[in-house]
Amino acid sequence: IGFLFVSEPTVRAELMEQVHHIAIFCQENRPSIPFAFSKYLLPIVVRYLADQNNQVRKTSQTALLELLEQELIERGDVETQVCPVLVDLTAPDSNDDVKTEAMAIICKMAPMVGKDITERLFLPRFCEMCCDCRMFHVRKVCAANFGEICSVVGGEATEELLLPRFFQLCSDNVWGVRKACAECFMSVSSATSQEIRRTKLSSLFISLISDPSRWVRQAAFQSLGQFISTFASPNRRVQLCPFPEQVQPFGSFQPASQKGVALFLLTPERSEERRDSLDTVGTLEKGIAPSTDTESPDLSVPLSISSPEPAEESSAQPPDRVPEQELYNSFHFWRTPIAQIDLDMELLPQEEPASCVSVQAKASTPALGRKQLEELIENLEPHIDDPDVKAQVDVLTAALRAATLDSHLEDAFLEARESQGIHHQDNPFGVHQTPRIGHEVRALAGRTVRVGLSACPRRLTCFPCVCQSRSSSLRMHHSDDSDQGDCFGQAEEKKSKLQDVIPQALLDQYLSMTDPSRAQTVDMEIAKHCAYSLPGVAMTLGRQNWHCLRDTYETLASDMQWKVRRTLAFSIHELALILGDQLTAADLVPIFNSFLKDLDEVRVGVLKHLYDFLKLLHPETRRKYLYQLQEFLVTDNSRNWRFRSELAEQLVLLLELYSGQDVYDYLRPLAFSLCTDRVSSVRWTSYKLVSEMIRKLASCQALLTDFLSELVEKFCHSPKWSGRQAFAFVCQLAIEDDCVSLEQFSEHLLAPLLQLASDPVANVRVLLAKTISQSLLEREYFLHSANSHQEALEQTLVALQMDLDKDVKYFASVHPGSTRISEDAMSTTSSTY
Repeated sequence: IGFLFVSEPTVRAELMEQVHHIAIFCQENRPSIPFAFSKYLLPIVVRYLADQNNQVRKTSQTALLELLEQELIERGDVETQVCPVLVDLTAPDSNDDVKTEAMAIICKMAPMVGKDITERLFLPRFCEMCCDCRMFHVRKVCAANFGEICSVVGGEATEELLLPRFFQLCSDNVWGVRKACAECFMSVSSATSQEIRRTKLSSLFISLISDPSRWVRQAAFQSLGQFISTFASPNRRVQLCPFPEQVQPFGSFQPASQKGVALFLLTPERSEERRDSLDTVGTLEKGIAPSTDTESPDLSVPLSISSPEPAEESSAQPPDRVPEQELYNSFHFWRTPIAQIDLDMELLPQEEPASCVSVQAKASTPALGRKQLEELIENLEPHIDDPDVKAQVDVLTAALRAATLDSHLEDAFLEARESQGIHHQDNPFGVHQTPRIGHEVRALAGRTVRVGLSACPRRLTCFPCVCQSRSSSLRMHHSDDSDQGDCFGQAEEKKSKLQDVIPQALLDQYLSMTDPSRAQTVDMEIAKHCAYSLPGVAMTLGRQNWHCLRDTYETLASDMQWKVRRTLAFSIHELALILGDQLTAADLVPIFNSFLKDLDEVRVGVLKHLYDFLKLLHPETRRKYLYQLQEFLVTDNSRNWRFRSELAEQLVLLLELYSGQDVYDYLRPLAFSLCTDRVSSVRWTSYKLVSEMIRKLASCQALLTDFLSELVEKFCHSPKWSGRQAFAFVCQLAIEDDCVSLEQFSEHLLAPLLQLASDPVANVRVLLAKTISQSLLEREYFLHSANSHQEALEQTLVALQMDLDKDVKYFASVHPGSTRISEDAMSTTSSTY
C-alpha cells in the first residue's frame, strides 16, 4: 500500500505493469491470502486511473483491462469498486483528459461486464456523454464505441435510448465524430429491428455517404457493404469483418512538407514491368487549416486530390471547390507518364462520354491556346518567387513552346498516315511520339480546375479511359445517331438493377463505387472496398438478384488495380457457393479463367481456393482445368516458393475430384516435378501428395504398377541423394497413412527401399532406418506370414544397427520389435558386413 503515496511517477507506472502478475499470484494462493488483491491491490489500480501523470494513467488502464479480460477481478468488486469510480471520472466537472479516457474504458468494459451492469451503471452516463457540448473528444469516443454498447444492451434499449443519440452524433458539427459513426454503422444496425433498419437507418446512412467531408464519405463507403449485409435474412446473415489495414506490398508513404503543404508520395520498393496497375496517390492541398481533432485522418489510405477537413466545419469550404488564388498550385496536380494513345481518336471530333468529362477535352479545346497561355504566364510572373508558382510557370512555358509546333506536327502526322492509307482502326493504340508529347504538355497546362482531374479512373491520364471496353469506345463515335436507342438501353439497365431486398438507394450507392469519379472524390481504393464486400452483398440479395451485381463484378474483375482483382480472386469461391452452379458457369468461370493468367498476386488468390472453386463446377467443366494446372509452376518470380507449396497442398485436395486415370495422366508429372523442388518445404508437401496419389491409384492395379515403377526409376535410382531420400520419405508416408496394402508395398517398393541400406550418404540411411523401425515394425510387418521379404528386411535392419554412423545406428535400434530379430539373421548380417 506504500506504493500508493510514492511521488515518483515512474515507480507508480512500473507497479501497474506488475499488477497482472501479482494478481495471478494472489489467485493461485487464494486460500492463504483470500482478500489480498481485492483489499490492497485493486484500490491502487482504481486510484491511478485519475493520476496526474499521463504514463501512470495509461498503465493503470491497461492493467485494469487485462485483469478484466482474464477474470481476475470478482464481479462484486467490479460493481462496487471499479464502476462507480469510472462513472465519477466522467462527471461534467472532471479533467478533460481523464473524462475522455474514463469513457473509453467504460466502452471497452461493457462487453466484459455484461448487459446488467452496463444498463444500470454505464448507460445513463454514456447517453449523457453523447451530448457533451463542450468536448468533441468525448463525443468521438462515444461514437467510435457506439456499436459495442448497442450489442451489449440489446435491441430494446438501443432503439429507445441510444438511437436518438446516434442520430445526433451522425449530424455532429465535427467531421471526426461523423466519421466514427460511419465506421460503426454495421454494429448499430445489427442491434436494431428490420423495420428500423429500413425506415430510419438507411436514410441516415445516405446522409453520411453524401457528407460534405471527404473523410466521412470515405468511411461511409467502406462500411456500405457491411451495412447492406445486415439486411440479410437471419438464416443467411453475413457478418463481414472490418476491412483490414491497408498494406502496401510494393511501397510506403513518406511524408514531406514544404510551406504548409503536406505531400505524400508512393515510393515503390521495386519496379517491374507488370506493376503498371499500381495506384497513383494524391496530394494534400496547400493551406491546410489546423485541426482541433486529436486524431489525424488515416494516412495509410491513399489520398486523392482533396482538402483535409477541419474539426469545426461550419465555415469549411465544400470539398470540390478550390480557392481562386490556389488554382495554379502545382501540388494540386499529378505529372502523369506519357500514355500510349491512338492519336487519330484524339484528333477526330467526337462527343466525350459522360464518365470522361476530362482533362482531355480541356487539352484539345482552343481555350488554352497560345494567347491564353501567355496571359496565364503573365499573371503568375509577379509571384515567381514562390516555388509552387515557379513550377506552374515552367509547365505553362513548356506548353507555350509546344503549342505552335504541336499543331503543325499533328497535321503532318495525319497527312503522312493518310498518304499511307493507315486508319486508326489499324493501329488502335498509336505509338507516334512527337504529337503525343504535345497533347501531354497541353493536358498538364489544362489542369487548372478540380473537375478536370476527375476525368479518368485510377491513373489520371488525359486520354480515353483504358477501363472502357472496346465496344463502348466504338459506340462513342456514333452517339449522335443512337441517342434514342441509348436512352432506351439506359432505362432497361436501370430496370435490371431493381430489387426489393434492401432499399434501392443503398444498392445504387454501392453500384456507384466502381464509378471512376468516386476514386477522385472519395477514396482511391474505393473499388477495393467494393470488391471486398461484394460476397456479403451478393449473399444479402440472393442469387435471384445477381443481375443487379453482374456488371459491377465484371467491372471490378477488369479493374486496372491488381489489388482489386486480387480481392476478387480470394473470394471467388465464396461467390460461387452463393450463386450456384449455373450462374457460376455463366458468369464466374470466364473471370476465373482470366485470373489464372493474371499477376502472381492475383493468381495466388485463385490458387489458395482452387479446390473450393473447382468442386462447385460440373465434372466436364472441371476436367478442362487439368490442362492448365501445370501453368502454376511458372511464376513471375522464381523465388516465390510459397506459390509452389500452395500448389502442392491444393493438388492433394484435388485428387478426390478426378479419376485415377486423370490423376495419372495430368497430376503425376506435377507431383514428380514438385518433389525435386529446390526448397525443402515444397518437397515435403509434395511427398505427401505422392503418397496420396498411391492411395488414389491403389484400386487400379495397372496404373499403380506403372506409377510405382516410375517412382522407383526417378527417385530410388536417382543419381542425387535428395532423390533417394525422397523415395524413402514417400515410402514412410505410404506406410504410416495406410496408402497402400502390405502386399502391394512388398511387391513394388520394399526391395528397392532395402537397397538404400548401402547408400553412400548417411542421411539416406538414417531415413531408411526410421522407415523400417518406426513405420514397418509398428504395424507388425514382421508377423505377416505371407511376407517373402521378411528375411531380407531383418538382415537390412541388423546391418543398419551396425552402421558406422551413430545416427543410423540409433534410429535402427529404437523400435519395439527389435528383440524379434533372430540370432541367425544377426549372424548372417555380421558375416556379410
